[in-house]
Amino acid sequence: MKVYIIKLKTIAIFSAAILIAVSIIIVSAIIFSTADINLSGVFAQRRELPIYSVDCKEKKAAITFDCAWGSDDIPDILNILEKEGVTATFFIVGQWAEKNIQSVKMISDKGHDIANHSYSHLRMGMLDTERVEKEMLLCSQKLEEITGKKVELFRAPYGDYNNNIIKTARRLGYHSIQWDVDSLDWKPGISPEEIKNRVLRKVQPGSIILFHNDTPHTSKLLPEIISALKNKEYELVPVSKLIIRNNYYIDFDGRQKMKI
Repeated sequence: MKVYIIKLKTIAIFSAAILIAVSIIIVSAIIFSTADINLSGVFAQRRELPIYSVDCKEKKAAITFDCAWGSDDIPDILNILEKEGVTATFFIVGQWAEKNIQSVKMISDKGHDIANHSYSHLRMGMLDTERVEKEMLLCSQKLEEITGKKVELFRAPYGDYNNNIIKTARRLGYHSIQWDVDSLDWKPGISPEEIKNRVLRKVQPGSIILFHNDTPHTSKLLPEIISALKNKEYELVPVSKLIIRNNYYIDFDGRQKMKI
């Protein structure tokens, strides 16, 4: 009988010890988990975003072109824009500008935004800060030598950006511009109807629309797309006149908004 009682006491004590140990482990896990969350919130680096679109009450949108390859269609694009009374933004690669000086002059002389698209059209997210800065400055140098106009807008090739790129651009005095409407006009096999539908379906007030020159369909589709946007009562302005210059923030969707 005594042996039986001792065993019960032993079991009870052992069980209590296990319960206490488990409780300590659970409480510790909660404390450390909470601490980790709090520390990550304190020390996590804020994600920097370029401007994808602009919050505006008016029905405005910006047409942009990335110029990196050929230039044969530039006269047609400029003639269409002039006929339609539209001013656009051209993001120009520095090496392209060197090969197409007259095209750059024509774009500038027609009153369109001349913007920085890097010098070599590399994936800048793979580059160190020194090379990123060099790509930006050399491109602007070439564009400003040709046009005599200061460059203030930058778009990373392939839309490839990170915090370092955005911060470097800001330090050098550039607004980093992305897009919220991608025409995919560069994509092999895409039809004219698909391009047009993508643009007209996705555009909203404050949209930045991405086109490219030197594609099979863009210059041919441009009059139809511009006409359709005008029928939707959109005013088409260059990015330089769409963005907010001061007292703004960029939300988690990349939409630029005025601070209240």
